[in-house]
Amino acid sequence: MKKSYKIEVDCANCANLMEEAAKKTAGVKDAVVNFMTLKMNVEFAEGADPKAVMQDVLKNCKAVEEDCEIFL
Repeated sequence: MKKSYKIEVDCANCANLMEEAAKKTAGVKDAVVNFMTLKMNVEFAEGADPKAVMQDVLKNCKAVEEDCEIFL
């Protein structure tokens, strides 16, 4: 399953950090952050609960870039 989320991030480097953090989160098959459109596209692993996974993604992203936001 794929979903798109609106994000808030200050710079392209921070967006890259968010993308890497999201990709390392359990339950995420792939993630792509587009700084220009301020969107994060997430592909979830088979059987993953998107709401629970995105809570972990947000926590992991805030660990590398505390100013970021993902609008769930």
